[in-house]
Order: sequence, then C-alpha cells, then structure tokens
Amino acid sequence: MKKLFLMLMLCAPMTLFAQKFGHLDSQALLQSLPEAIAIQSKLEAKGKEYQKQIEDMQAELQRQAEAYDKSKSTMNATKQAETEKNLQDMYTKIQQTAQDNQKAFNEAQQKQLGPVLEKVRNAIAAVAKTGNYVYIMEKAAGQPLYINEALSKDVTAEVKAQLAKMK
Repeated sequence: MKKLFLMLMLCAPMTLFAQKFGHLDSQALLQSLPEAIAIQSKLEAKGKEYQKQIEDMQAELQRQAEAYDKSKSTMNATKQAETEKNLQDMYTKIQQTAQDNQKAFNEAQQKQLGPVLEKVRNAIAAVAKTGNYVYIMEKAAGQPLYINEALSKDVTAEVKAQLAKMK
C-alpha cells in the first residue's frame, strides 16, 4: 500500500505538467474565410473612398491657398483676414472629416467583422475543449522565439475544420 501511495505521489506532478498548449495563425485563418475576405474588400473600398474625399479636400485647400498667395499683395487687410480665416476653417474641416471618417471606418469594421470574429472565437473554444488544451495562443502575438512543437500544437487547421462544421 505504501508503494502504491508513493508511486501516486511521484506521478502526480508529472500529470500536472502534462498540459496541452496550442497556437494558431489568425491571419491565415481569416484569409481562409470567404466572408472575412468579402468584408475586408468592402472595408478597403470604403477606406479608399474616405481617402479620396480627404485628398480632394486637401487639393481644394492647396488650390485656394496658392490663389491667396498670388493675390495677397493686391488685397486689403480685411479681405486678407477673411481669406485666411476661410483657409483655416477649411483646414479644420479637413481634420474633422478625417477624424469622423476614421471613427466611421472603425465602427463599420467592428460591426461587420464582429460576427465573423465571434464565430472564430467559438470555433477556437470548441477545438480547445475537444482537444483538452489549456491555452491556445496567437502565433504572431509577442513573436514567440521558440515553440516546442511537441508541447504546443498548431491548431489552425482544426479551427478551420470546426468553422466549416459551423456553417
């Protein structure tokens, strides 16, 4: 009986350290999902639209500033002050528009990608539970210097398979 107890005490720490760790490449995972690719394309198009809007506003500001520089010497002080105020207002409007566009883009990104990311989280959780993983880490986060493949398994393919089952 003492020998059995002693064996259990010696083996117990080994079982505690026999934990499974996994890692995945979320970029590769998202690039394999057609819905994520479609959303990313829409977001890129929206981003280009916002960028063009800002570039057009900046070009107009530049054009008016150059026109002001050319005709500044012939303007009276009141007209100069009025024109400078208009240019400053345009600059402020460009900055505000850029901030508004960035906010709208971020909100659209969260709204559109949110359900896809939730689906991915659920698939990761299902793989973790099925495979008895203690942790599943992002492969690129923190740029791990070493991954012992014997102790950490790449579960990207399993998560992809789980996502396919969830459709």
